[in-house]
Amino acid sequence: MIKVADRLASVEEYYFSKKLREVGGLIAQGKPIINMGIGSPDLAPAQQVLDALVNSLEDEKAHQYQSYQGLPELRMGVCSFYQKYFDVSLNSNTEVLPLMGSKEGIMHISMAFLNPGDEVLIPNPGYPTYTSVTNLVGAVARYYDLSEDGNWLPDIKALEQTDLSKVKIMWLSYPHMPTGANANVAVFEELVKFAKRNQILLVNDNPYSFVLNDHRLSILSVAGAKEVALELNSLSKTFNMAGWRVGFVFGSAEHIGAILKVKSNMDSGMFYGLQKGAIKALELSADWYAKLNEVYTRRRSLMFQLADKLGCTYDTSATGMFVWAKLPKGATSAEEFIDTVLYDKSIFITPGTIFGSQGEGYIRFSLCVKEAQIEQAIKRFEA
Repeated sequence: MIKVADRLASVEEYYFSKKLREVGGLIAQGKPIINMGIGSPDLAPAQQVLDALVNSLEDEKAHQYQSYQGLPELRMGVCSFYQKYFDVSLNSNTEVLPLMGSKEGIMHISMAFLNPGDEVLIPNPGYPTYTSVTNLVGAVARYYDLSEDGNWLPDIKALEQTDLSKVKIMWLSYPHMPTGANANVAVFEELVKFAKRNQILLVNDNPYSFVLNDHRLSILSVAGAKEVALELNSLSKTFNMAGWRVGFVFGSAEHIGAILKVKSNMDSGMFYGLQKGAIKALELSADWYAKLNEVYTRRRSLMFQLADKLGCTYDTSATGMFVWAKLPKGATSAEEFIDTVLYDKSIFITPGTIFGSQGEGYIRFSLCVKEAQIEQAIKRFEA
């Protein structure tokens, strides 16, 4: 066998890739598994979005290579969306870049700004991809701990007591994944000042603002943020379009230009029909978000009941499409806890440890599960 690149030694197969094989094996044995682990929306996109995709297939240029920067009307559409919902003004020609999902953006940003040996501040708990991409590009992951006592927000004073001379990027994700905690304007203002003092690029990963959240906020709404900050967003959660892989990165013309240099060498543009569907999604009225959240509100209420059955505690004010819950007293291992539930009750829940050491003692329930399935899960603890 040909020897693989050394960089592969720095990453492991994604947890869900491995665990879902195990879950699949149980299903093959006839186990009635209820999967509450994955945040993949099970609801459909709006009908007008689907119609826009289908109708676009007859367009003259539908099946040709597309611009690396996406259709002008897509960029204008998402800039109008940011102006309307986040009060952020953006130049559609220079300050936004469509992506094939924001996960692609994590890699492109890292490739554009990190050299081997540069350090990256990564939230603990946080999205595992920040670490894996950091390792793949030869940079050094440095974790900053978030805690329930600190409302899952960065401790800037503690960070500035450390050596930050090699830090190039700091990853944020508010509303926070996996805990559902929210930042506020004051927090973002302090982070921007911190980044300017230390010449650090902030990247806020912001795909959950419209799910069970009444306080939508972009870091780019803070004065001067574009000098030191980028923001990622996507249509996956807000519009039930996870499989479409439509995302965006926003920031200054200089920062976006650097990312475009990477992206233009990595793909040949997003499929035309997906862009047309995305344009329509961005035009949906407030009724769309209200109806979406009616569904998630009912599901979350049921999920709270399930968490109660397990003896877990949780924050009822948390946002996003997950319930982050603390294990009952006496339970010490999240992975052992979820395995017990998986094999005894055929319910798969995510252990908090996959998001970092600060996730120990917690589990995460996905709300991408139909009400009937959540009700069935509750009944399994009543038998």
